[in-house]
Amino acid sequence: MLDLPFVTTSSNSQDLRALLASVFGFAQFRANQEVVCRAAIDGRDLLLVMPTGFGKSLCYQLPAIALGGTALVISPLIALMEDQAAKLTALGMRVGRVHSGMDRSAARQACIDYLQGSLQFLFIAPERLRVPGFGEMLAKRKPALIAIDEAHCISQWGHDFRPDYRMLGQYLPALRPAPVLALTATATPAVQADILAQLGLIKPAKFIHGFRRDNLAIEVVEVPVPDRAAAICGLLADPARRPAIVYATSRKGAEKLAEELSRRIPAAAYHAGLDAETRDRVQRAFQSCELEAVVATIAFGMGIDKADVRTVIHAGLPGTLEGYYQEIGRAGRDGALSRTYLMHSYADQRTHDFFLNRDYPPADHLTQVFNALDETPRAFEELRSESKLSEEEFDKALEKLEIHGGAKVDFGGNVTAGGPGWKKTYTVQAQHRSQQFEKVLRFTTSSECRMAALVRHFGDVEDASKLCGICDVCDPGGAVLRLFRRGTAVERELAQAIADELRAVDYKATGTLQRNLDLVGRMSRNEFDALLDAMVRAGLIEMEEAEFEKDGEVIRFRKVRLTDSGLEMRPTTPVALLISDGIVEEFGGRGPAPPAPRKKAASQKSIGARAEASAPEPVKLSAKGEAVAARLKEWRAAEAKRLGLPAYMVLNDRTLAALAHARPANPRELLSVSGMGPAKVERFGEAILGLCGGA
Repeated sequence: MLDLPFVTTSSNSQDLRALLASVFGFAQFRANQEVVCRAAIDGRDLLLVMPTGFGKSLCYQLPAIALGGTALVISPLIALMEDQAAKLTALGMRVGRVHSGMDRSAARQACIDYLQGSLQFLFIAPERLRVPGFGEMLAKRKPALIAIDEAHCISQWGHDFRPDYRMLGQYLPALRPAPVLALTATATPAVQADILAQLGLIKPAKFIHGFRRDNLAIEVVEVPVPDRAAAICGLLADPARRPAIVYATSRKGAEKLAEELSRRIPAAAYHAGLDAETRDRVQRAFQSCELEAVVATIAFGMGIDKADVRTVIHAGLPGTLEGYYQEIGRAGRDGALSRTYLMHSYADQRTHDFFLNRDYPPADHLTQVFNALDETPRAFEELRSESKLSEEEFDKALEKLEIHGGAKVDFGGNVTAGGPGWKKTYTVQAQHRSQQFEKVLRFTTSSECRMAALVRHFGDVEDASKLCGICDVCDPGGAVLRLFRRGTAVERELAQAIADELRAVDYKATGTLQRNLDLVGRMSRNEFDALLDAMVRAGLIEMEEAEFEKDGEVIRFRKVRLTDSGLEMRPTTPVALLISDGIVEEFGGRGPAPPAPRKKAASQKSIGARAEASAPEPVKLSAKGEAVAARLKEWRAAEAKRLGLPAYMVLNDRTLAALAHARPANPRELLSVSGMGPAKVERFGEAILGLCGGA
């Protein structure tokens, strides 16, 4: 092992490059690294936002070696800490770690080595700073540099907010004058501002670089939950799509899917519920290619430098676009083309609602705990036993109360009252969390280039104007999982009607457009949206997200306007419409279905008139059928009110009558009813079957 001395050097390019070559073995810097390193060596506080795999770690490691002394690295995950510490040790660096996964004697020795000045890097977990005396110990020998990795965890607006990180700012003044470097791969403009404020960075340099990943082909596909395992196994059956990371939304889901995959390829689960030894074994096996796939919750992959991951699959919707971006960024770090697949359905919204309600309990739960507190310290267990809340409810309420300043918990577990201003900040943050998921939902329905949409989300509007050319929106013909079919004659006719409707106006809202064309009953909202998306792909229309406020509520909608090509569209214009139609048959999809035969109506009639002319005669209902119809109408009205939708979008009259007539008894029979597609059955099937079976 090479024994490198502490080095002090100036920040000129020649010295830095010599150090880069001698220590790390790199002949040159990657894009933007050198200017960041120079700023750190010059003693500047800085914020670095750089995508996963672009070399953020070197931006604190090289300056730390150049400055001499000990760099203090604060990191939120043990796996991340261990990975980076191991790599530095392999380069001959003297590295110490202090975290909960170590025994006390090893942690104590790391502290002794730090105080003696024999370490070049000391990695610590943020919660160590709450241990009495630990911060004071660090201050006895000032670090040369402080690096805060995964700095988005500091911000209450970040996707992986950590309360212990939020408190870092109060410990930093005692460790100055060391420059503070905040590093992350994912931070929106709001998160960036919060990081700067919370850490109290002094005249910081900001380096916000390169969110675009030109080698990632993104597909977003609606896949019912029961079909996802088969689709994932089908995708990963091809060795060219491995190694792969699959993200599940729960520990149970990760284990079940890993078990299914392991029957076909070397695969294993990874999540926080596994013991540290098992997690470490899975991580090392994936790094060494013994495992070809890992099915994980969000914890896996942070700081793991595996360059050849070919595929990242999300078996459900992530909670935030920031988290999603970071996770897909673990694919293709070697620069080779890699694919990512985001599977979703209405069931994901229910799952998210469950997690949101669990993680952000009602404010009155927090009020109950707050009212039980005063200036006298009380034991945590005593408070919990006296509370009317369940243990889980109490723990979550106290956790949120502490985060928002309504309670103070010392290291011994004693609790005292905090300030009364917690309710306002808690309410704002809970609302923000809900809005983050709404952005994910809009991403799944957007007709914009997937990479451009992500780049815009992080505030780079200029770069967002460039299309990636390889996602399912830009290149539907190149999609692997998502199935597209050519539009039918009727769909092309409807596209012409849409163009004619838009010709005389600047734009229309999608809902208004569908109502004006009188397509209710003939075409569901999902089918109509799919047609609009196809028109976007054909370059005939443009769509953008918009919103307005009504009675204090923000109403979001999509604007549709014609492009120059759309303005020129006529019935004789050849148009290639590619309609999204589920998933490819090879991966468990049904394959393209032939369009149902339709009667031709008189050519001069409106779209609505043709739909009416081709509609079947209404069925006559029996007494039992009438009773079912009455129940369905009552349920439809309540459901529409709950969802804030027009009643016809829940069930149109024709489908409602068909259900009352057929009175299906199981999902298979329900699917056979006209107007009941897989998405609608998944969303409303259980309720409808209950109403039909009660006759």
